[in-house]
Amino acid sequence: MSITPRVVRPYQLACLVCRAGSERPEGPQEKVEELAEQVGLHPDLPLMVAANLGETFAYQDPGTADDTPEGADFNLKRDLDLLQWLDIAPGTVLPARLLLGRLLLRVPSVRGICGYEKVTGEAWRGCLKAFSGDYERGQAKGLKGLLTQRTREEMDADKVRSIAALEAAEVVKIRPHILLCSVCQYASGVRPPFAEDNLPELLQTVMEKDCKLKVKLVPSADWDMCAPCPSRIDGNDGCVCGKIGSGGLYNQVKDINVLQALGLTYGTVMDAREMYRLIFERIPTASGVCVLNAIPVPDHSFWHDGCSDSTQPAGYDKGREMLRGVF
Repeated sequence: MSITPRVVRPYQLACLVCRAGSERPEGPQEKVEELAEQVGLHPDLPLMVAANLGETFAYQDPGTADDTPEGADFNLKRDLDLLQWLDIAPGTVLPARLLLGRLLLRVPSVRGICGYEKVTGEAWRGCLKAFSGDYERGQAKGLKGLLTQRTREEMDADKVRSIAALEAAEVVKIRPHILLCSVCQYASGVRPPFAEDNLPELLQTVMEKDCKLKVKLVPSADWDMCAPCPSRIDGNDGCVCGKIGSGGLYNQVKDINVLQALGLTYGTVMDAREMYRLIFERIPTASGVCVLNAIPVPDHSFWHDGCSDSTQPAGYDKGREMLRGVF
C-alpha cells in the first residue's frame, strides 16, 4: 500500500523528543503536538525531512510556514545542523521510527543546536527551551517515550497461542536466517521456555528423531516463530530490532544470504531435520552470511547489524558442532 510521506522539518523531530521530556504544563507548537500523536499511533509513518535550502536541493524546499519566531536564519542553521548530525540529505524519506532512533543515538543534547552558550545577536537567541533539560530527559527515555510499544500481556498471550499452534502444526513458517539464530541460541544455553521467540521450542521438537515437522521459508518476522517478540510489528510482520529500529533491513539481507547459501528460495517447504542438515553442510560459519561483517558501517547506519559486534561471533559455529550429530 502506497502512503504519501509527511513532510517534517528536522527541528520538529527534536521538538518531539523535547516534548517527551518536558516537565512543564505548556506544550510545543500545535503542529508538533499533532505530529507526536500521529507518530505515537503509527511509528512507521513515512516522514520526508525537508529544509529551505534552495540551490541544488530546491526541489524539496517546504517553504517557511513552519518557521518558528526566532527568524529565517536561525531556522535554517538549526535544520542544517540537525541534518548533519542525522547524516542524511534533505528530502530523505524514512519511517518515523528510524529517524527518531537515529536522532536519539546521534544527538544526546540540543545545546549548541537549538540554542547557544554565546548569543552573538538578537537573531541568534535560539529556542528558550534549548537549555531546559527537556530534550535530554526525552532522549534518556529513548523510543519508549515516543512510540507505542508492545505490552508484556500481549506478548505473553501470543506466546501461549503460537506455542499451541506449533505443537499442532505439520508445517511451520519461518524466515531463513533465524534457523541459524536457533543454533546460536542453543550454543549459548537458551532452552525452552523462552519469552521472546519460539526458536528453542522449534529446535527441541526437531531434535527428536521421529520428528515429521516441515518448515516453509517465508519473508519477514512471521507469527509462527516471532509472535512473542517485543521487536515484531503486529499487522505487517515487520521487525524493528537494533539500536535505531532498522533491524528489518539487515534481517532481510541475512535472509537472502541464507537462501543463496542453501540454494533455495522463499516458499520452499522441506522436512525440518533435512533443512538443518542442509544448513550445517552448506553454512560452516555465520560470518558473511547472517553476520554482516563484509561491508563496514558505522553504529548509526540503518544497515548496522548487532551480530557483527557480538563478543561471541562464533555462537553459530559452536552450536553447529554441538548439533551436527543430532541430525
